[in-house]
Amino acid sequence: MSQPFDCHAVTPALREVDRKNGEFWVPNPWDFADRRENLSAYERNGVFLNLGDSRFANIGHASAADSDGDGRSAVGCDVTGDGRPELFVRQAGGGPLRVYRNRFPNAGWLTVSLVGSASNRQGIGARVIAHVGNRTVRRELYPVINFLSQAPARVTLGLGKAKTIERLEIRWPSGKVTELADVEINRHLVVREP
Repeated sequence: MSQPFDCHAVTPALREVDRKNGEFWVPNPWDFADRRENLSAYERNGVFLNLGDSRFANIGHASAADSDGDGRSAVGCDVTGDGRPELFVRQAGGGPLRVYRNRFPNAGWLTVSLVGSASNRQGIGARVIAHVGNRTVRRELYPVINFLSQAPARVTLGLGKAKTIERLEIRWPSGKVTELADVEINRHLVVREP
């Protein structure tokens, strides 16, 4: 049987600590705040642009979001209502919350919020499928939850140069399906489960 953790315990380092290279060892995690050590290696943040062919390009340097401020979580959320999600980066250790405004060129979009009845209230787990010309855009509603942050329970579809969505399907967690035709874009749409 293990004993409860002793707040006065001292655990020796497993090997010699290389202080010249910035290594440190805190023998008791209860003392961490008093030691004023920092767990961050201050890696630069990355921002990855989807190139559309299963490849991504790191554009952090071009976006100014590649700060070395010890970012621990990132959430995208459109707070300006233009269909282009802004990026919220939470810093560790009480550093600032950074907000990066999305300045990509305007394009077609649709934000969908769901109201479940047989499914859960926010429709979490639902599939949203937009049929646009010869393309199909699929998203699932699973709000991002990161360290000290959470995205709203909604889905934003990027639609490029489309003028309308020919058919929008909502596949609810309950198994029900809602279909809408000729859906206007560039707006926030609330869909209720039948």
